[in-house]
Amino acid sequence: MNQNKVVLAFSGGLDTSFCVQYLTREKGMEVHALTVNTGGFDTEDTKKLEQKAFGLGAKSFQMIDAVKQYYQDCLRFLIYGNVLRNNTYPLSVSAERMFQALETVNYARQIGAGAVAHGSTGAGNDQVRFDIVFQILAPELEIITPIRDLRLSRQEEIAYLQDNGIHWNWEKAKYSINQGLWGTSVGGAETLTSHKPLPDEAYPSQLLQVEPLLVSLGFEKGELLRIDGHLFAHPTAAIQRLQALAGPFAIGRDIHVGDTIIGIKGRVGFEAAAPLILLKAHHLLEKHTLSKWQQYWKEQLANWYGMLLHEGQFLEPVMRNIETFLEDSQKAVTGTVTVKLLPYRFELQGIESPYDLMNSSFGQYGEMNKAWTGDDVKGFTKILANQSKIYQAVHQNAKEND
Repeated sequence: MNQNKVVLAFSGGLDTSFCVQYLTREKGMEVHALTVNTGGFDTEDTKKLEQKAFGLGAKSFQMIDAVKQYYQDCLRFLIYGNVLRNNTYPLSVSAERMFQALETVNYARQIGAGAVAHGSTGAGNDQVRFDIVFQILAPELEIITPIRDLRLSRQEEIAYLQDNGIHWNWEKAKYSINQGLWGTSVGGAETLTSHKPLPDEAYPSQLLQVEPLLVSLGFEKGELLRIDGHLFAHPTAAIQRLQALAGPFAIGRDIHVGDTIIGIKGRVGFEAAAPLILLKAHHLLEKHTLSKWQQYWKEQLANWYGMLLHEGQFLEPVMRNIETFLEDSQKAVTGTVTVKLLPYRFELQGIESPYDLMNSSFGQYGEMNKAWTGDDVKGFTKILANQSKIYQAVHQNAKEND
């Protein structure tokens, strides 16, 4: 293990660009820039990041494709659990950071680095997510966080880079965009307030299609594998296809308000057409194929799963226990959901499934019963009312004797 060698979780933004220069110039370290693709980078993006990393003085640059692993180890459980943070946000960034941290540790060990680094500030969730993974999986590695430790302003970072000959365009974009397979986060001046909405132009996907479109989503044991009858080799390809279909409708825009790990409120915009459609379609299919108590307990556990994931506790053993329950609950979640795509919204039309519990011979809600009689119901309701009847009688008697 080389104590002078550090793996930096590299995004190519101002903060991580500063980190490359600072660690090489001020600390004399050998910086290995690592970018983990969780669905937001293409070949051209990779080339640009590589050029940037070497231009800043990095010893090496590596892009790791973690999309399928990200889905297998995390996203499918968010789907199984219909997880939406505060009933709104599909945990787009929360889940990504866990896998970026995991891959950073793996790569550091692979190349024999003695340290890991990230460019998080001291004011957000990401610093906690990275640090927790680093401390749990690699306590022997030094954790270096220049932006947090030096408490630098954006202008101070730019000045440092310019003083060292890095005269790139560091003008801050009006909106901060973080794109991945499970959605795109959008931050700007409006999200720093409690009352301003994000304007239309802040969102990456603009309205390009207005004619409604019917799409059929085919699930097998809770996983999206077919769209309009076409079978995809992997669920990630199906998710990307759904995003391509729904994105032009500008579906999936919202603003999430939540509690950060460090105890302050946070507000962020996001765009997540495919995740929101997928979660809602999956949930509808479950309403038809799962029992009342399966749905109830799955909702409780899924809520905990999402909260722990958001707070950087992906490695907590109970997460594996919850995953086992969630996966087991999907045995009958197979069928097709029809969705209508419209400008800025979507409608769930209905489902077809061999496990549809509405397709039973016992009766039709509000219409007819075939498995019981009126007398059966009279006896059932009489017994069912006993507990409350006793309670009411005792309390009424106590009240009269008071």
